[in-house]
Amino acid sequence: MAKINSNYRKLPQSYLFSEISKRTKAFLEENPKVEILKLGIGNTTQPLAPSVIDGLINGVKKLAKLDTYTGYGDEQGDSRLRQALSDWYKKRSVELSSDEIFISDGAKPDAANISSIFSPDSVVAITDPVYPVYLDSKKWFYPNSPKTKS
Repeated sequence: MAKINSNYRKLPQSYLFSEISKRTKAFLEENPKVEILKLGIGNTTQPLAPSVIDGLINGVKKLAKLDTYTGYGDEQGDSRLRQALSDWYKKRSVELSSDEIFISDGAKPDAANISSIFSPDSVVAITDPVYPVYLDSKKWFYPNSPKTKS
């Protein structure tokens, strides 16, 4: 029988940004004349640019044909993008070869994964308030770590 990873039970019941949204809504219901300037996460406010849509469509079309199908990208990130970045830096007198550039899948997974390089007995400072991925990843990688101090 499959069992759930017990570390999931240690995570907060609510995602921080959902909690902020809930509290903001309740505050505005009690204080309807107050204007709140929200600086947190949010939805986009404008449609994607036509060039982005064209790029997405062309990318999907390439995946539909055997001669243009690419499969997974390069493990260090798209080689064409890495070369373009190297060329961009070269024009600015910075010598950086394309094999020195890594294209990741985003800051959020990287922020979570970086904590895995520290040993469980390391002392790491985390701000409060904190972006949830920093604290949640600490709990995931080190479920038996000491409680955080306020």
